[in-house]
Amino acid sequence: MIPLADNIPHRRFPIINWTIITLNVFIFFFTLSLGKDAQEFVQIFGVVPYRFLTDFDSFELGTIFSSMFLHGGWAHIFSNMLALYIFGDNVEDRLGSFRYLLFYLLTGVVASLTHIYLNQNSVIPTIGASGAISGVMAAYLLLYPTAKVITVFPILFFPYIIELPAIIYTGVWFITQFFSGVLSIVADTQAFGGVAYWAHIGGFVAGVVFLPILLTKKYKRRKYIDEYYPW
Repeated sequence: MIPLADNIPHRRFPIINWTIITLNVFIFFFTLSLGKDAQEFVQIFGVVPYRFLTDFDSFELGTIFSSMFLHGGWAHIFSNMLALYIFGDNVEDRLGSFRYLLFYLLTGVVASLTHIYLNQNSVIPTIGASGAISGVMAAYLLLYPTAKVITVFPILFFPYIIELPAIIYTGVWFITQFFSGVLSIVADTQAFGGVAYWAHIGGFVAGVVFLPILLTKKYKRRKYIDEYYPW
């Protein structure tokens, strides 16, 4: 499933969301400009679980944050930034810019720590914003469960554009991530298919936990027609 858009307009310009997207794109092109040195750059600034645990210091701690802005290819950054563009603006609307930035970083940290914990002997660098974006998707689900997500959905190998309620879109996505993560353990691989599924799951769960904490009392009192249970 590829999301194309949603039907919830943002009420104010999502400056933090656009800043995050811009930084990711800029760093991606910077990485490409390094040519043959790009692999070493990713190795240094990505999260390497074994190195993080055995050589822990302030720099290794920093890789949790730097890894969130690194991507391994065009498909990787395009899919991540598309999801962030669609879901992030509305979450920033509800949290406010500062709390949204804090929320984004916290969910990304939990995602990385989840991956480190489950892959302690891995020497492969983990990169990407997927963990934090998973947290954003969890927040979007809680805030806008009845929103419609315009989605490209393959049926018998043919792409169809359909509207799915956010609760169905994110629910299917989470179930897919969960079973893929279980399969990665059963198959005894550190990242089945090259994807750190448990980082996605960790980020999603963190989003569910942190969202109610970071919502202000102002927003807890307000009611919106596009959500089941306003905070």
